[in-house]
Amino acid sequence: MIKTDILIIGAGPTGLFTVFEAGLLKLKCHLIDALPQPGGQCSEIYPKKPIYDIPGFPEILAGDLTKNLLEQGRQFEPGFTLGERAETIEKLEDGTFIVTTNKGTKHHAPVVAIAGGLGSFEPRKPAMDNLEVYEDNGLEYFIKDPEMYRNKRVVISGGGDSALDWSIFLSDVASEVTLIHRRNEFRGALDSVEKVSELKDAGKINLITPAEVTALHGDGKIEALTVNVDGKDIRLETDHFIPLFGLSPKLGPIADWGLEIEKNAIKVDNSLNYQTNIPGIFAIGDVNTYPEKLKLILCGFHEATLMCQAAYRIINPGKRYVLKYTTVSGIDGFDGSRKEAPKAVVQSI
Repeated sequence: MIKTDILIIGAGPTGLFTVFEAGLLKLKCHLIDALPQPGGQCSEIYPKKPIYDIPGFPEILAGDLTKNLLEQGRQFEPGFTLGERAETIEKLEDGTFIVTTNKGTKHHAPVVAIAGGLGSFEPRKPAMDNLEVYEDNGLEYFIKDPEMYRNKRVVISGGGDSALDWSIFLSDVASEVTLIHRRNEFRGALDSVEKVSELKDAGKINLITPAEVTALHGDGKIEALTVNVDGKDIRLETDHFIPLFGLSPKLGPIADWGLEIEKNAIKVDNSLNYQTNIPGIFAIGDVNTYPEKLKLILCGFHEATLMCQAAYRIINPGKRYVLKYTTVSGIDGFDGSRKEAPKAVVQSI
């Protein structure tokens, strides 16, 4: 049983910033996310795309925003359950909650903050028969541990940033990397496309375009693929097939938790603190809805800040919190670190 003060479901920008705001209140956070790494869409879908509306940053790459948020919250030592989806929730007699993931990991907290963005992300799967036979038997939709591909033959399919970036990364890990895309043009970052082209010329990546994987072969484990290249089928021997076709957002099991749902979003009380119809459960960021809602990262940061104040009152009933600016009070990390502004020096002349 993982115990924490605030259990955050979703490790996107809003969830990550919640760690910092909760830490200022001496509250510990643990985050659950179905993706294998923190950052949500910023990490998985568009890590190299610039964002222009983050206060203080005229321009910042989505992946860099994730790194900064992780660094900002690191001093408050958050816990992570990654690659698992929050499946069920149980409210105990004392008002606290137990959230269990699809892999059976249990979490206990007095406050639950749903910061799931557009919902839990499910991989877009290729249209082929018998996929379930090979899932986790050579067929993977996410790369959780690159070392599992060490000295293996790997085929990646896709034309976006994820397909390009992982092809580049695994070119130094796998014995053979093949990138397959149904078009000659890629829609990823230009520097990634150029890098793949360089690695192709150097013989470190096999590039097959325009082409499409149409069938999987193997006795319980992937051994080969059928690839259609310009209308002709070829057989390609491989150890792993990784189709990276993007993610499909779904509210998922959270929709069955008894929360008030409106148009695939969770209704909250925005006049106070973004609490749902169930006391102790909050929804912040793109996953929530209320009158005049704007689905912007900066709005999620604001919602997280107010939610943490409400969480403090739930966890510390009757105790008053006095707001102090970090420029005055400084920041005491749970790791023993201390950040504070230089003290003024009084001198006589």
